[in-house]
Amino acid sequence: MYGRAAALACAVVCATPAAADAFCGFYVGGADAKLFNDATMVAMMRDGTRTVLSIQNNYKGPPNDFAMVVPVPVVLQKKQVKTLPREVFERLDQLAAPRLVEYWEQDPCRPYGYDRDEGMVVEDEAEPVSFGGSYRRHRKLKVKVEARFAVGEYDIVILGAGDSADLEEWLHREGYNIPKGAETVLRPYVAQGSKFFVAKVNAAKVHFQDGQAILSPLRFYYDSEQFNLPVRLGMINSEGRQDLIVHILARAQRYEVANYDNVTIPTNLELSEDAIGHFGGFYAALFDATLQAYPGAVVTEYAWDASSCDPCPTPALSPDEIATLGGDVVTEPGRGGFVLTRLHARYRKGDLSDDLVFRAAPPIVGGREFVRNGTELERGAVTDQINNFQGRYIVRHPWTGPIACEHPQRGIWGGPPGGGAQQIVADKGAAFAPTKETVKLASVLKRQVAPDDYSLSRGSGRVHFRQSGIQPHGCAGCATAGGGAGGALLLLALGLVVRRRRR
Repeated sequence: MYGRAAALACAVVCATPAAADAFCGFYVGGADAKLFNDATMVAMMRDGTRTVLSIQNNYKGPPNDFAMVVPVPVVLQKKQVKTLPREVFERLDQLAAPRLVEYWEQDPCRPYGYDRDEGMVVEDEAEPVSFGGSYRRHRKLKVKVEARFAVGEYDIVILGAGDSADLEEWLHREGYNIPKGAETVLRPYVAQGSKFFVAKVNAAKVHFQDGQAILSPLRFYYDSEQFNLPVRLGMINSEGRQDLIVHILARAQRYEVANYDNVTIPTNLELSEDAIGHFGGFYAALFDATLQAYPGAVVTEYAWDASSCDPCPTPALSPDEIATLGGDVVTEPGRGGFVLTRLHARYRKGDLSDDLVFRAAPPIVGGREFVRNGTELERGAVTDQINNFQGRYIVRHPWTGPIACEHPQRGIWGGPPGGGAQQIVADKGAAFAPTKETVKLASVLKRQVAPDDYSLSRGSGRVHFRQSGIQPHGCAGCATAGGGAGGALLLLALGLVVRRRRR
């Protein structure tokens, strides 16, 4: 459920104040992916050597013009590919997105009673399959159609290639306008023996909504010792800044990137009431400031047991949703519950020299209503035995009523005055649409963001980190929500998306 203003969102209120390990208040809103222009979202499930990769196709344009090319480590068969309902991405996004909560101080004189302290493989070496139009014979290319099948509204071929220039020419022959420089980026994938998953849309099977083609997310799985995400190919399409949000589901395991730096988003920040109507702008400013302090880092925004949440902007993932995202094909069922990790990367063309490689990471906690040292909420992320980390931001309303008792208990927070369960339903579809709103962090933060609000983990490859404190009063403290170069075509960060030439 979404809302343009942070005040419009799903809310769950405790009937009574909750203990620290199950604290609930008034959920105001979340910084979902629609806050950012050109935001691509993918979901990955990892279990043993099996990877299940789901891609939401953010594409605007005639369906006949759409095609996607993604490097994969093995030949995929039809049973390994399926389409998904778009709603499952919305659920992931809402569950793991940074959230704003609103709390009211409870009556200090009220007694509380708790202590705060697969198909056939088609081999075709002679000629590539034609995606419409007549096929013109050329010299024989070192390109092999390893498999060919249809799934949902997509016609799919799996290609093997012995030469990157031949692969580029094959795509040209089939009517695709390949961006300049594609051969150079395809070359390392060809050299390491990758196959190429090529999906095009069968326009006759496309569902239209408000005149726009609604493309189903695609899911496919494979077995590989490597756990990575191919992003270099997608950078050919980049016309400006792009955001990539990766949700990873794994049994009892959090993940981070191994070849770039990792930093956790500052959490448990107290905000002024002015933030309630401007949460999207606030979070965009905070994210910008984080990347100014830690250039090139991948930001962890969430790591939590997928079957629970606190506060819950939406119900936790159900067993059926876990199955939809890959639980039906994992290799080691029954070995613990799933952890949902949300990683957020931002880059421009040329920023990433390598694909994202993932590694297992220790559990972390943070962003909860836990008081440390008896004085203040936990800050940043710290390692623990469980994963309970989230980007959580708080607006508090101190008690303003009479205090008539001898020993008032201050600092007990819960739902709005009057108690009871309350729910506000968002204006679904008005989802933090990109705006021109600019928010200065200093105008809404109760305290300045400090280095101990972060947790940094360096990648094993090229190091981008440079230490720098955030100064909210300067340029690092301002951002335009949803800023970035937006083109007529929203392109996948994951794979090469190309327009097909009309014949």
